[in-house]
Amino acid sequence: MDSFPFLLVGFLVLSCGEFAESDFVVEKNELWGLFDVIGSLVDEPGWAELHPEPCSNTPWPGIECEIGQDEDPHNFHVTSIHVGPDVSSPPCKSSAKISDSLLKLPYLKSLSIFNCFVTSTDLLSPTLFGSLSSLEHLSLQSNPSLSGQVPPTLGNLSKLRISTLSQNNLTGEIPQELGGLVNLEQLDLSYNNLTGEIPPELGKLKCLAIMDLRSNGLGGVVPFGLAQLHLLQKFDLCSNRIHGKIPPEIGKLNILVLLDLSHNFINGPIPETLSGLEHIQYLIVYSNPINSLIPSFLGSLKSLTSISFSGCGLTGPIPNSLSAALNNFTALSLDNNRLNGTIPSNLGYLPNLDQLNLSHNKLTGELPFSMDFINRLGERLDVRGNSGLCTSYNLATNISTYLQTRTCLGKQGMVDNVTCPQPYDLKGKNKNPYLYNGRTGSFAPSQDTTPQFIVTCFVVLNMFSLS
Repeated sequence: MDSFPFLLVGFLVLSCGEFAESDFVVEKNELWGLFDVIGSLVDEPGWAELHPEPCSNTPWPGIECEIGQDEDPHNFHVTSIHVGPDVSSPPCKSSAKISDSLLKLPYLKSLSIFNCFVTSTDLLSPTLFGSLSSLEHLSLQSNPSLSGQVPPTLGNLSKLRISTLSQNNLTGEIPQELGGLVNLEQLDLSYNNLTGEIPPELGKLKCLAIMDLRSNGLGGVVPFGLAQLHLLQKFDLCSNRIHGKIPPEIGKLNILVLLDLSHNFINGPIPETLSGLEHIQYLIVYSNPINSLIPSFLGSLKSLTSISFSGCGLTGPIPNSLSAALNNFTALSLDNNRLNGTIPSNLGYLPNLDQLNLSHNKLTGELPFSMDFINRLGERLDVRGNSGLCTSYNLATNISTYLQTRTCLGKQGMVDNVTCPQPYDLKGKNKNPYLYNGRTGSFAPSQDTTPQFIVTCFVVLNMFSLS
């Protein structure tokens, strides 16, 4: 009997809780705004009648709500809208639009519209999102018929953490106002038709304090600050029409993990200030007319795991510094450039390297990798299209088609990147009857015949020695 009062109290608390929850409503203006937004997107004329209480009794999987805070504890607020083929039943209508009634949802934290504008064309309003001060996550993705510009009003959303506007048909320049998104962690504008240059405002500093150095005899005051996008970890501009150079200010984004600028029209050289990207793991710049040397500072970025500079018109040698301290390296793509010189042997000692593509360059000399390294990478090691490369006999016995190189003929002399065999007695006395260091091959000289190749090599060598 002693436990009865406690049971009664518990029952009353639960009953009151259920009663209170049934009393929660969505404010009329907000509710009508939601009806208009969803009605403009999904192909269901009677959606509002089917879901008159979308936050409670008649929910829809693409909508989430939260109970109001202290100022309105008896109200529901719409905080998340997700429209896409994974939750939308029915799917988006053929004449789908993003309604301006979105601005009637001031508590909205997340908006995701995925694969909705496929056949219908919608123009993204430049003033859209401007008053959604609670928005933290914006994803408009895989909407090939969604056109217009990236709204500059996005710069007003101080709480925005993730902005994904990829795989649409957006045009125009990247708004410099995005540089004011101090809480932004991910910015993905890939696979659009954006033009112009990368605005330096994305990496500019905001002043946090003034440091007075006069008391130390240094004189003057200096501002102390962080990059405005100092929380940015992912910056993806892949597959647009961006041109110009990479702004030096991008190097201030010192916790950036991924930088993808591939498939644009960005010129080099790569600014040395990118050495400040101390947490960068993925540096992807392929298919841009960089047309400069490989930046030497890459070897100092110790968090790097993957670099892709394929098809960038890179010139000069592969710097030894590239592999000096990159123990986390897993993938390096430098193919389809104009690189020359020899391959640094220390690339073969990177413990985690799993993919190396050096194909279609002007590299020369002997392939410096061990058989263990070659076997470990297999077809993930590609050196095709380098006519000056050769492989020693021991390595040439078991290699993949991606290691199509000629066999090195010895190490006694090089003329125009062609290895000559060991010295041969032109009077007919063969000092070494084997061209392949202990192996008789189909090209081994006979006792009384001097191969034309050997004569040519030594004539050229004698010409060099007399000059």
